[in-house]
Amino acid sequence: MITLHYAPSTASMAPHIVLEEMGIPFELSKIDKEGGELSSAAYRRLNPNGLIPVLEDGDIVLYEAAAICLHLADTHPESGLFPPVGSAERAHGYKWLSWLSTTLQQTLIVHFYPERWADQAGAVIQVQAHAARKIRLLLDQIDGQLASHQAQWLLGDSYRLPDIYAMMLCRWTRHIEGSRARDLPRVNDWLQRVLDRPAVGRVFEREGLQKPWV
Repeated sequence: MITLHYAPSTASMAPHIVLEEMGIPFELSKIDKEGGELSSAAYRRLNPNGLIPVLEDGDIVLYEAAAICLHLADTHPESGLFPPVGSAERAHGYKWLSWLSTTLQQTLIVHFYPERWADQAGAVIQVQAHAARKIRLLLDQIDGQLASHQAQWLLGDSYRLPDIYAMMLCRWTRHIEGSRARDLPRVNDWLQRVLDRPAVGRVFEREGLQKPWV
């Protein structure tokens, strides 16, 4: 049995949606962040970084949300959530998933936790402001990708892993004044298409998230 260790509205959302889209059996194990579970010895054995999510798939224990999503797509190719091996679309899928997890996601982390990069109050404010401006530039890249092919999804005509992962990160921008994904009309239309998927709605409902979702 597959088990996803998760917390609502965190980086576990993408693999949660992937599992729901695939329609395969899985269990959820909700992490008590406030209760200190991330620092517990049991959880650190699963993920020494003390971060969310973790996936257990038989003897395989994985952390890093993008790696989990790719593992699930590779072990369930019938889902069609990632393009065929060796295709140009798959190469671009790798590119976008890597960019989302290493560039946009990390810039969002800097914005949400600027105190990790500065000590003085003024410097913390400056780091956060710089991150917000960069987030807007990165959102413009998503907008440009959608404009480049005039198709419904990031990679073209098919709904794929990068759509799921990008929606999760775009949702994180909903309270960043001047850098909200929904303020870009083309991006907002694409976001609504993702949110309209029944599997996505089920995940938001299961995680207890209230509208507006983005």
